[in-house]
Amino acid sequence: MASGRPGRHRADPLAEVPRRRGRRGGRGGVIAAALALVVLAGVLVVVFQGSGGPCSARNPVLVGVDAAVDFAPVAMEAAERFNTTRAAVDGRCVLVQVAEQPPAPVLRTLIGDPAGVPAGRPAAWIADSTAWIRLARASGATGLAPGDTVVATSPLVFATTRSLADTFAGGKTEMSWEMVFPATARGRLQPGKDEPDVVRIPDPSVAGAGIATVAAARDLAGTGPAGDKQLTAFVRMAQAGSAPDYRTMVAAAEDRSYWRRPVVVVPEQSVWLRNRVPSADPVVALYPKEGTILLDYPYVVTAEEPDVAAGARLFGDWLTSLEARSAVRRGGFRTPGGKEPPLGAGTEIPATPPSPRPSITPPLVDAALEAWSRLAPPTGVLVMTDASRHMAEPIAGRKGATRQSVALEAARTGLQLFPDTTSMGLWEFADGLGGGAGHRELVGLGPIGQPDRPSDQFTRRSRLTELTRTLKAYQGRRSSLYDSILAGFREVTSKYDPARNNSVLAITAGRDDGAGLSRAALVRELREEWDPDRPVQIIVIAFGSGVDRDALAEITSVTNGSLHVATSPGEIIDVVLSALARRLCHPTCARTS
Repeated sequence: MASGRPGRHRADPLAEVPRRRGRRGGRGGVIAAALALVVLAGVLVVVFQGSGGPCSARNPVLVGVDAAVDFAPVAMEAAERFNTTRAAVDGRCVLVQVAEQPPAPVLRTLIGDPAGVPAGRPAAWIADSTAWIRLARASGATGLAPGDTVVATSPLVFATTRSLADTFAGGKTEMSWEMVFPATARGRLQPGKDEPDVVRIPDPSVAGAGIATVAAARDLAGTGPAGDKQLTAFVRMAQAGSAPDYRTMVAAAEDRSYWRRPVVVVPEQSVWLRNRVPSADPVVALYPKEGTILLDYPYVVTAEEPDVAAGARLFGDWLTSLEARSAVRRGGFRTPGGKEPPLGAGTEIPATPPSPRPSITPPLVDAALEAWSRLAPPTGVLVMTDASRHMAEPIAGRKGATRQSVALEAARTGLQLFPDTTSMGLWEFADGLGGGAGHRELVGLGPIGQPDRPSDQFTRRSRLTELTRTLKAYQGRRSSLYDSILAGFREVTSKYDPARNNSVLAITAGRDDGAGLSRAALVRELREEWDPDRPVQIIVIAFGSGVDRDALAEITSVTNGSLHVATSPGEIIDVVLSALARRLCHPTCARTS
């Protein structure tokens, strides 16, 4: 096993030898210093003597353990205590050193992915969810022992300040997993005044609590088109507010610079840790009314060398001892069954044991993680808004509203679902625009969290939001829908980004006035130019009556895209989410109409 892996380390193989700290050479430096002291003292044979009996330290069995960041302090303390027991493999002392390491890079190390991984393979791994262990095995990781041992647990909680918790209680608002969905997915534009105005979650790409929250969202949303749409709304909101670590999430619960009633989903241990520092308005942990998820911390042996694997198993056995379990509770965690609370929990953590939600099973967690992996990759989308005479038609029952103003109002709400990493551009199209091209670029395709041009004072998101308020359809201009779809398709294809889902999204009245390219010609061009290795989807959201469904269904199906028809303003957000949810079945989605 390689030594000197990055991360914060602790081992203490000899109490009298100062530890070297740093990202490189930590383990080897400690052993070398110990042997140097032995030589200087003129001792020819070195033994550890204690409760475990004599063992040779001249050639110790070095066991490196990678532990999740929140559990690493407990694992480090456990390693120090274990090392004093003089455990041995074939007469050689076992020396354990723990490195603080997030699960994602350890996973990549074990499956042989060279991108952004630690310098060496660990001998054992303590992740913050057994989902990581299952994912490693499913991804072809080699050398993992067949079983794993849960050494600690921490229930997921909704964390907020004491003052806000009192406000929610006064309004008789119980925390609910439904709150992880945006208000639009719950049938209204804004949360109620007695509800959290945001519920943020850890990034599921790097944190077990995030993975578990995705599972809870999938469990509540269910499957099928309606469930996929709700899950898509959840992913969009989660991406916009996620953070890579639990300490950042807890800090967000206390930050009211933007959100007035923030709540975060974190392990209970994060609340315990935050409250080690006294505060006039401490953070409190609240259980969701539907039942929570018990986040587990599994220990699995990953060493491929027999002697190192044997040493790692000895440390794993020790982690199940009463002494180790006491260290687990002192570190803010619960024991494996979840009933024994952290020591010194205080009133900020519920005194009653958590009630797990029984429907959150390992298969559901794995399926939810697969869904996240499909929905989460960043989006690259060119939005094309119809500015023809058809979109200037008034909407019955809404004074002064037109098809375009209502569609753009919905688009402005939908923009909130996209994180700043989204690449987005905006065109408007109608006959004669753009010097006769039939379309005009308003915002160039690029990250919405950045300006369109270096000289711009505002980000693309700000410009897009403003344009959704100010754009007007042209009373006398015909629709150039077909020409514009082809031009937009070519624009996105030319800027294809393999790290993104690349799409053209046309918001239109759903008809072309025949001044340019024909339907047959457009279909022929798309079939010739669409590349399955660089797929660009065409998604059409048609609004109003008179939509040419057959033509648009044929056009979108060429690129494995989709057609969605909204007959009322309230349906537009739903069809946007339905379109995005097709990532869950891509590239085998059924044709839509």
